Amino acid sequence: MEGVRPRVDTRTKILTAGAVAALQPARPLLLVTGYFDILRAEHARDLAEARERTGAQSVLAMVLPLAGEMLPQAARAEMVAALRVVDYVFIADSEDPESLAGSLQPVETLRLEGADARRTRQLIEHVHRRQSC
Repeated sequence: MEGVRPRVDTRTKILTAGAVAALQPARPLLLVTGYFDILRAEHARDLAEARERTGAQSVLAMVLPLAGEMLPQAARAEMVAALRVVDYVFIADSEDPESLAGSLQPVETLRLEGADARRTRQLIEHVHRRQSC
C-alpha cells in the first residue's frame, strides 16, 4: 500500500557495546546523552532541532543509568528508540560519554541530563499541585 510505512521493531535500534564499536553511521553523527526517565514531547523537539542545527545524518542516543529511576534503563531505551528522529540507542553502564564520543567522533554531543532532571521535577510538582486542589 502506497504511503504506509512498514512496522519497525524499534528494539533493533538498541545496540550492544560491540555493535556501537563497529558502528559506521551516516555522517555527520549527533551523540545525545540523557536519562529519558520521563519521555516528553520536548525530547522529540530538542532532538529534531539539534539534528537539523548540526546537519546530522545519524543520531545516537545514549541512555544513562539513573538512581531512583521511575522506569528501568532498558524500558527507557525502548521508548527513546521509538522516536523517529533517533537512529541508534545505546544503554550505557556509566555516565561517561567521552570514551564513546572519542571513538565515534560525533559532530556534537548534546547532554540532556540537566533538562531531564528539570522536566522530571516539573512533572512531579505538577502532579502534587493537582492532587492538593
